[in-house]
Parts: sequence; structure tokens; C-alpha cells
Amino acid sequence: MEDRLGQGVRSAPGAEPADVAASPARLPGDLLVDRRFGRAEITAIRHEVSARVSAAGLGGDRLQGFVLAINEMVTNAVVHAGGHGRLALWLADGSAFCTVTDSGPGIPAEFLAEPGVPAAYQVGGRGIWLAHQLCDEVTVATGPIGTTICLRILLPHHAVRS
Repeated sequence: MEDRLGQGVRSAPGAEPADVAASPARLPGDLLVDRRFGRAEITAIRHEVSARVSAAGLGGDRLQGFVLAINEMVTNAVVHAGGHGRLALWLADGSAFCTVTDSGPGIPAEFLAEPGVPAAYQVGGRGIWLAHQLCDEVTVATGPIGTTICLRILLPHHAVRS
């Protein structure tokens, strides 16, 4: 099913049966993290993601950028989408992937267009823009029952060299 913005729509994390929501078999590759979060877990998630992706070989500015992008998506879920969500982090096909899912009202259309540089005076609106700057791929599925954002970054031994 697709919503009016052409983005895919999927069930909210709270609406999934418990056995489906907890099933790591739905994700390809090596699952590193699959957990629900709320405001109190933001810092712990940032440290856990950093440690897991670092152990997979990502380092330096790319590691810090990927962790920052994930932190922004987790923070957006907490601040704008009901205060909690679900994060899954896994390795597949030479990349690290992270999905952040919430059961909020969906992302407004003005934040879904190809993000431009936010105005200096603009309050907020930088999270998705940052994700596009720091990750190799950003995909969004959003609608009235929630949002899933998937971030992907190539691991160093798979990065394209010029």
C-alpha cells in the first residue's frame, strides 16, 4: 500500500504481533541490534550502535557521521512521534544498515522532498538533511500510522575508491 506521497506504508511497531516484532529473521545479514527505545535510551543506543559498527570495521568520520545520523532519527522518533520506537542494525552486502521505526503521525511532506540546506534561522528540520549528507543511502516509508527510515553506509573494504 502507498500513501498520497508515494512512500511505502507499513504497520506501526506497536501494531505488529509480538512474535513478528521480535523476529530477527526478517532482516537479511548479521543482526547486531534489535531493540525498542524511549527517551531514556537515546544515549545508550548511540553508544551501542557506535561500538557494534566500529567492531564491523567502520571508523573515523564515517563512523561518527553514521552514528550521528542514527541519533538524529532516534531523537526525531522520541520528540515527534510518540516518545518511543524500534531500532534494528545489521550488516549485509558490504554495508551497515539501520532502521528506525516509530508509530507517530508520519512525516509532513515538506520534510520529505529532496532536502536542501536548512536556513540558518530555521529551528529544527536538520535531522533528515544530515542523514542524507552522512549516509550512502536514506529511504523513508511514512504514513499516518508511523515511519520507518533506513540508513545505509558502505563498510570500508567495500567502499568505492577513486
